[in-house]
Parts: sequence; structure tokens; C-alpha cells
Amino acid sequence: MIKRLLSKGIFLTLFLLISVASLAQEGIPVDWKVGSQAYTFRLFSFEEALEKLNSIGVKYVELYPGQKIKKGGEATTAFTASAQDLETIKSLLKKYDMQAVAYGVVSPSDEDWPKVFAFAKALGIGIITTEPRANQYDLIEKLCEEHQIKIALHNHPIPSFYWHPEIPLRLLEGRSPLMGVCADIGHWVRSGLDPVESLKKLEGKIISLHFKDLNAWGTRNAHDIPWGTGTCNVAGVLHELNRQGFKGVFSAEYEHNWENNLPEVKESMEYFKRVASQF
Repeated sequence: MIKRLLSKGIFLTLFLLISVASLAQEGIPVDWKVGSQAYTFRLFSFEEALEKLNSIGVKYVELYPGQKIKKGGEATTAFTASAQDLETIKSLLKKYDMQAVAYGVVSPSDEDWPKVFAFAKALGIGIITTEPRANQYDLIEKLCEEHQIKIALHNHPIPSFYWHPEIPLRLLEGRSPLMGVCADIGHWVRSGLDPVESLKKLEGKIISLHFKDLNAWGTRNAHDIPWGTGTCNVAGVLHELNRQGFKGVFSAEYEHNWENNLPEVKESMEYFKRVASQF
């Protein structure tokens, strides 16, 4: 009888855990990993960022260089992190039930590129977000193939070198399928570009996205507002990605109300799920 009750208890616990995990991804296509750039919480430590994301059911995170790992500590998420610091990062990811899926934006020297890949490999990160120099592509392609880690070319707004989707399209021609694009839809809108049309140009090349919605079009001073309430046509972007059969990572990058933007990130995630549930 006791054994039977214990078995039932274990089954119930597993059922509840699976149910909670399912609710977190409810309505989201199975091949989409919807997480957050840790930069959203740049005023806080990496540990605090994970705690915040865990509290709203987010399971994926993109690290960025330079964030303090623990509140009050000195060690950061730089790609030069020590073995001990790497273990601390791993333990925090495990504690908050989070998966590190990407790292960036990072654009190192030739000498440091192998260190970036080693850092990513040590943490099980599959995507490096970058805006590299044009003469580094042979080196990067070799490292991608060696480590089986992807690089995603990010676009800051005009006058950044990568501001227009035609630029990465030309640079990636004939390159490894491990090399693609991190589409920052907010920065496209700051540059006066239609994010849906930009995605169409890059079909088949998109590995990940930095996801935003902005309060204004065509100005660098535009700021983030909850998804679905601004100028980025978030619903249209999601429908276009679904049409393309996109498989990859979304990183919420909310760069406004820095001291307390978690409620807006949560609202944005809920909007994302409502739109995605239509597919």
C-alpha cells in the first residue's frame, strides 16, 4: 500500500512539473525558443536577471559580455571568464531552470575569437551574436564548423555597417549554414526599414531575433513599449516567421524602464503567445 501511494505521489509530482512546463510554452510553435537578452536587466546581476525571468516562466536566456554574475561580486559574463566563474554561471542556470541559448553582441579581435567559441561551448550555448569585421569571415567559418556553433549577424541601426539586410545577405553568400542572422526588428524600425519586408529578404538565413516593439518609427530615439502596442508590426513579424517555417531563438530585449521593466516583459510575452496560438 505504501509503495503504491509513493508511486502515485511521484507520478502526480511529475505530472504537475510537466504541466507547468507546458503552460510556459502554451501556444508557441515547438521549434521556437522564446527567451530574453540578459541586457534587458543590465542594471542587475546575471543571477537577478535569471530570478526575474524564472518568476514569469521564461526558460531561455541570451547572455551578454560584462554583466556581473552575482550581486555585489566582481566577476562578469565576459568570454574571458575563469573556470570557476563558468561553474558559477552553470550552477545559476541550473538553480533557476534556465537554458543559455545565445551570447552577444560580441565582436572580438582575431586572437579572441577562439576564446569566444570556447566560452560558448563550455556553457552549451549554440549561437554567438556578433557584428564582426568583414575580413574575419574565413576565421569565423572555420570555428563554426570546428565547434558546431552558429554565428548570427546582428544589426544595429544606421549608420552601423550591418544596418540593412542586404549587407549580411551578401556577406553570407556561399558560407556555412551555421552562419546566419540575428534580426533585431527594433533597430530595423529605427533605421526606417519594414521588419516584415526585411525578414522576407533574409528568408532561410535567420537564426535568432532580438525582439522589440517601439513607440516611434524611423528615429534612433524611439524606445521600447509592450509588444503589439507599437510600430514594429509584431503580429505581422510572427506570421511571416511562421510562413517561413522559422526554427530558432527569440530574445526579448527591452531597453526601457530599466529599473522595473519585468511587468512589461511579461505583458509582451503574453501578447506573443496570443498571436502565436493562431498558427
